[in-house]
Amino acid sequence: MKKATNKKDLLVLLREGNSMVDIAKQIVFWRDSAKEDWEVARHLVDNGRTRHGLFFAHLALEKILKALVCKYSKDLAPKLHNLSRLSELAGLPPDIENMEILAEMNAFHIEGRYPESLTKPPTKEEAANYMARAGKVFQWLMNQS
Repeated sequence: MKKATNKKDLLVLLREGNSMVDIAKQIVFWRDSAKEDWEVARHLVDNGRTRHGLFFAHLALEKILKALVCKYSKDLAPKLHNLSRLSELAGLPPDIENMEILAEMNAFHIEGRYPESLTKPPTKEEAANYMARAGKVFQWLMNQS
């Protein structure tokens, strides 16, 4: 087994290690996990848990984008949560409406993780509207994967 003797060698070994990862399995993992999280999001919003539901909707979008990043880059997806940036890394064609929806959904990732960012939870109607708009993007992304 090859050993790293300095920082540069270590970075090369780590990079080579990624090439041994089965990217097809990564794509399946991200895609299946995204579908499951989308169902959880719908269930939560339908039951009035709007803040949690929209957090899971963001998570589902993030995961399907990570599947597309893996597909496009043939490498592991980065550990980031910004939907707009993941969309760029996935090589998706810029679409103003989809990018606006992804940018809007970013707020729910932040609210779900950082209590100082909490605002008044969306009403059930507002959450249903977000879910409908995000659902179209989610379905489009699923069709790309």
